[in-house]
Amino acid sequence: MGQAVVEKLHEHELIIAGRTSGDVQVDLTSVSSIEMMFKKVGYVDAIVNASGTAKIQLVEKMTPEDNLVAVQSKLLGQINLALIGQKYLHRGGSITLTTGIMKDDPIPGGASAAMANGGVSAFVKSAAIDFTQGIRINCVSPNVLIESYEKHKDSFKGFVPVPAERVAMAYVKSIEGKQTGQEYQVY
Repeated sequence: MGQAVVEKLHEHELIIAGRTSGDVQVDLTSVSSIEMMFKKVGYVDAIVNASGTAKIQLVEKMTPEDNLVAVQSKLLGQINLALIGQKYLHRGGSITLTTGIMKDDPIPGGASAAMANGGVSAFVKSAAIDFTQGIRINCVSPNVLIESYEKHKDSFKGFVPVPAERVAMAYVKSIEGKQTGQEYQVY
């Protein structure tokens, strides 16, 4: 999905951040890593996150440590990215986070991911009214992608996968549009 977003934003100067690759490295589970990334990069016009991890585990077998993966990465990691990143955004800048269909259409073992997705969505909706410097915040909630459906089809039985290109256009809308507090569902 990230690559599809990058391809749609070819007119922009992009700084790619990743855990082990990209122009800069960042660990979203570490506040100090996020802070170091922004100190290195400086001010930007937009912040986009298309990552986040959750452990797919049936609730009956889930441990608090299993659930903590989604809390630290997908939920707090993204929220901390927004909280720290807002200080590095130019006026009128945007923040785009990622949720997912599991919060609305559950899959077996997806409770932890659904919890994190729902939390991010609620944060975005509420945070949007707090920004006073023209900063916008939205999230994109994709369905399972056509490009990865074969790998995940056992978990997403009966789902109609969507192309990564269509999901990427929701990120473009969030970045280049004027709306705030939105969740762009690509189901």
